[in-house]
Amino acid sequence: MAELTDAPAAPEDAPPGRPSTSLGTSAEGRARAQDHVPAAIRRNRAYGYVLALLVFALDQATKWVVTFPLQLNFRKEIEILPFFDLRWVENYGVSMGLLSASSETTRWLLVAMTLAIALFVAVWLWREKRRDDAWGLALVLGGALGNIVDRIRFGYVVDFMDLHFGEWRPFLVFNIADAAITIGVLLLLVRALLTRKEKPVKAPAK
Repeated sequence: MAELTDAPAAPEDAPPGRPSTSLGTSAEGRARAQDHVPAAIRRNRAYGYVLALLVFALDQATKWVVTFPLQLNFRKEIEILPFFDLRWVENYGVSMGLLSASSETTRWLLVAMTLAIALFVAVWLWREKRRDDAWGLALVLGGALGNIVDRIRFGYVVDFMDLHFGEWRPFLVFNIADAAITIGVLLLLVRALLTRKEKPVKAPAK
């Protein structure tokens, strides 16, 4: 009778629900996290980033038109309507001419500051759950990126839209990026005020 020998023990199955490798754990964890994000939030993200890209593209396209085909940097001013002109302005500050950069150091400090703000807004947009807030953030993001590209390329932002009523100007000379930033900030402020008013008042405890 042949002598019985112990066969090598088969490896125990991994506990149910636990991947066998750390790579699998990471991949499946990301997949589960993505599945837990509501479809509405994923749509808001997609629409928001597309809107930001459209604002950026429109801003850069209009600046290209006034700079090259219209040569506004040489002509300086083109009258379009009695209350609206194209006027060439090299803005060394941020939106609407604020915080002017008078040296290379302050120029790159402004670039770093606006890049940090754009990154913050992009992360906020990724996490935002409300569609109207996502649109406001997208406008701010697209406008900020448009002006950042100008400052990196030229050292200044190209402004050219001059709205005026006689000698009175409600705004400094601006561009599409400035308009998008302003509208986006106003949307966020209005939403914040409306949200505060909509909060129910808690009844006093008896």
